[in-house]
Amino acid sequence: MSRFYPTVPRASVSVLCHKDGRALMVKRGRAPFKDHWSLPGGVIEIGETLIEAAERELFEETGITATLGAPVEIFDSIQRDENGKVVTHFILTVFTGTHSSGVAQAGDDAAEIEWVHPDELDKLLTTPGTPARIRRHMPK
Repeated sequence: MSRFYPTVPRASVSVLCHKDGRALMVKRGRAPFKDHWSLPGGVIEIGETLIEAAERELFEETGITATLGAPVEIFDSIQRDENGKVVTHFILTVFTGTHSSGVAQAGDDAAEIEWVHPDELDKLLTTPGTPARIRRHMPK
């Protein structure tokens, strides 16, 4: 099924991986939201559990592994064209976790990768809701 103009929502995951008070972020290399900074993540593959998808997406996009806990948030990401027709509809399940291993390297559809402090988020072009989501779920 196409990601664009789908007939049903796409189940997806997103990962807030943190280390030393910073969140791991990727600059998206393709639509939707090309060139926006976001949390690593993507579409769940058939037969994959939520946590398996989160672990896979994190590793594919960043080369990082993390100790992930239970989901912390679920939200819809819906974009419409100028005629109001749904261009994309993702249901995202967000996980958080502490960096376990690996050196951050942009992979898969990530154009760039950075460890970002929450105070730096407002300087970045981000996907909708990402700065607030990071601030809500980053360990204090």
